[in-house]
Amino acid sequence: MKAYDGNASVSSACTPGFSADGYTALVSPNIMEGQKLLKVKFNGCSSGAQGIWYETNNPDFKVGADGAVYTAREVQIPAKQAKFIVAAWDHETPEKWEAAIQLFVEETPLNQSQYQTGSQSQESEQEQSQSGTLLPWRQHHKGLRRQKRDWVIPPVNVPENSRGPFPQQLVLIRSDKDRDDTIRYSITGVGADQPPMAIFNIDPIFGRMNVTRPLDREERSSYHLRAHAVDINGNKVENPIDLSIYVIDMNDNRPEFSSPIFNGSVDEASKPGTYVMTVTAHDADDINTSNGIVMYRIMDQSPQSPSHDMFVIHSKTGVINTVAAGLDREKVQQYTVVIQATDMEGNLNHGLSNTATAIITVADVNDNPPEFTRKMFIGEVPENHVDVVVANLTVVDRDQPYTSNWNAVFKIISGDPDGHFTIKTDPVTNEGIVTVSKPVDYEMSKVFPLIVMVTNQAPLASGIQMSLQSTAAVTVSVNDVNEAPYFPNRNEPIRKLEGESAGRLLITFSAVDPDHSMQQVLRYSKISDPANWLAINTTNGQVSTTAVLDRESPFVKDDLYQAKFLATDNGNPPASGTGTLLIQLIDINDNAPELLPKDAQICERPNGNGINITAIDVDRKPSADPFVFELPSVPYTIRRNWTIHRINSIYARLSLQIGYLESGMYDVPVIVTDSGNPPLYNTSIIKVKVCPCDNNGDCTTIGAVAAAGLGTGAIISILICIIILLSMVLLFVMWMKRREKERHTKQLLIDPEDDVRDNILKYDEEGGGEEDQDYDLSQLQQPETLDHVLNKVAGVRRVDERPVGAEHQYPIRPVIPHPGDIGDFITEGLRAADNDPTAPPYDSLLVFDYEGSGSTAGSVSSLNSSSSEDQDFDYLNDWGPRFKKLADMYGGADED
Repeated sequence: MKAYDGNASVSSACTPGFSADGYTALVSPNIMEGQKLLKVKFNGCSSGAQGIWYETNNPDFKVGADGAVYTAREVQIPAKQAKFIVAAWDHETPEKWEAAIQLFVEETPLNQSQYQTGSQSQESEQEQSQSGTLLPWRQHHKGLRRQKRDWVIPPVNVPENSRGPFPQQLVLIRSDKDRDDTIRYSITGVGADQPPMAIFNIDPIFGRMNVTRPLDREERSSYHLRAHAVDINGNKVENPIDLSIYVIDMNDNRPEFSSPIFNGSVDEASKPGTYVMTVTAHDADDINTSNGIVMYRIMDQSPQSPSHDMFVIHSKTGVINTVAAGLDREKVQQYTVVIQATDMEGNLNHGLSNTATAIITVADVNDNPPEFTRKMFIGEVPENHVDVVVANLTVVDRDQPYTSNWNAVFKIISGDPDGHFTIKTDPVTNEGIVTVSKPVDYEMSKVFPLIVMVTNQAPLASGIQMSLQSTAAVTVSVNDVNEAPYFPNRNEPIRKLEGESAGRLLITFSAVDPDHSMQQVLRYSKISDPANWLAINTTNGQVSTTAVLDRESPFVKDDLYQAKFLATDNGNPPASGTGTLLIQLIDINDNAPELLPKDAQICERPNGNGINITAIDVDRKPSADPFVFELPSVPYTIRRNWTIHRINSIYARLSLQIGYLESGMYDVPVIVTDSGNPPLYNTSIIKVKVCPCDNNGDCTTIGAVAAAGLGTGAIISILICIIILLSMVLLFVMWMKRREKERHTKQLLIDPEDDVRDNILKYDEEGGGEEDQDYDLSQLQQPETLDHVLNKVAGVRRVDERPVGAEHQYPIRPVIPHPGDIGDFITEGLRAADNDPTAPPYDSLLVFDYEGSGSTAGSVSSLNSSSSEDQDFDYLNDWGPRFKKLADMYGGADED
């Protein structure tokens, strides 16, 4: 037994350690998972078997708390024996003890009936024991022997991260047929001929399978290969054998936290055991072994207030809880906790560790009530003012600012029954701003003693009581100012009869000065009096009439007349107030009724259709309708020719009394009387047009005209006048057309020497002649050379061409035509043609530039020139006014 010295002393009375230096057990080659192999015994002296930790250096085996050794997984032992170490720790001392475990494989006795002889079996077993060779393929001998199944190679365990040397032999594969034939061995599968390739190889002749490099369990935990045996010709001599290679995990990976920093929060004043947060770490090693089992612990806490152990972490789950009371955000707002994660089940001596930081924020709760900084606040306000800041109430609150636990809410609990004041919270400073919401009156109350209480938006935490500093007194003083006088509220108008004469006293319209403590004098004046009917005494406010009141005036609306007055005191500064006086005018019968319409027409013979008339009266009942309608007795023809019947209280019908009345205009007087007391009447004249009517009872047109006072002679005269007027219009139109025609036939070309008027003449022309056109008159000249004629083929000649010969030299003219009279141009051309001996005297068709078909100019071949005989240009006079100028120039040559 080995022991490592530690710091702790060992008692001489008791020596801790295993009961033996080594333990042995006899096992079968194939051991099932969880099978108990043996039990070790360890004496811990101080705590006995309790508090002892066991572990093995072989992950295929594990040791229970009672010292029993079990298989951690299914194990196949290829050799005769297996060895591993069991270590033990005592939790009270840092010492370590070890014991060796040796497992021997049971040997199965050979049966004489098997198909191998004893000497052969013994030789084979001896060879296998010495070289570690497995013979998976057995040769089956002829004879009456039982055939045995092919051997199964147990899994091969290879530790990861092995340091070699490489290649390292894992297993030897041999076939018993290689005694007779040459055998070639090969392996296939992932790690051999499939990616990742060449991790394993096999000697094709001797069958030694090797691993070529270190393995990593975290990259791949197992490999499954297949071994093949063929002869030299590639023929299969044995069935393929499966090979399983397991990579044994080593503790080569540290735990890794999911985040380097974890953030959590917990309410202040939380009870012990309150959940805070969870941290997690992962180990890439095998989680079924101690290499991958991670344990957590708290290494450090900052600050260590009020205790250095404010939090605890569950070693397996990573859950952090509070373990002590006293969390106070106002003292410590945040804790920084360093967490360590260690594998090997938290064994600090053998395990690998890693750390992370947990930031725990202490969340605020409303455990601090707001408090006023003073018990008494003082403010003042002028009377009759609103939205005035009276005082600022300052408070303190130790909770987190700008949260519902910190925001203050103010309430007036006494001293303001009428609600004159309100308190708003300043969102930045958390102060209470006292303002005036309703005007205050100095004469009513000079001081307001207010009691104000402050709370938070959020309720106080459980168990927290309000502070005595949460209430304060606010004294508000009211300052007296000069208030404007006012007229007592007069909702009811005064009633007066219309027709009141001027100078009558109506009412004393006086104002009241609210400043009772000030001895002030009021003065009155008039602001609005639409009809100018009233006057007010400047000292006592007596209102009297200056004109007759009339209810029918346009300034009276719904019998009410409105006037406004001003009352001004002599304060400093002076103040004034307005008042409105309403006067309801009572109607009297002072207006006679009127009749409508004033004009009407009726047929000369009675046909049942009379004239409907309506009576109107600006007065109201009972001074208006019902009305009485009647005809006057003088002259007597009125009642003889006409009659009137009342339809209702305001309507009547006027109709003919006799069977026929000559057409014409008649003035019919009608007397209408109202119902006033005394009644008033009026005689209205209705102009009635009597006319002949058609079958429908409507006046005819002639009849209407005749009825209007026009006789037959007058009608005929009117018609004659209309005809004469139409004739004059027709003659005027004809004269205008004739004048227009003469203007168009007037001479268009006038000699400039005869025309002394500076006028612009309009011609019906579409062009302006050569001077305003871009014509090149040089094209009318002879060509400069005759190359195009001289170079012609003989015998080809046009009859309209001039003979070839000496030409007359024409005078050279400028390219741009002279802007003079076109007559000079023609004269010069004529003179040149007369003097040209090569001028064509023949009558032939002359070819010019093609100007289009359908020309109305005709042929110009008949034109000729001669200087020996006279030419007659008188025919130009027959060509119209456009050639008048040419006719005057050439037609009168004999007379010139």
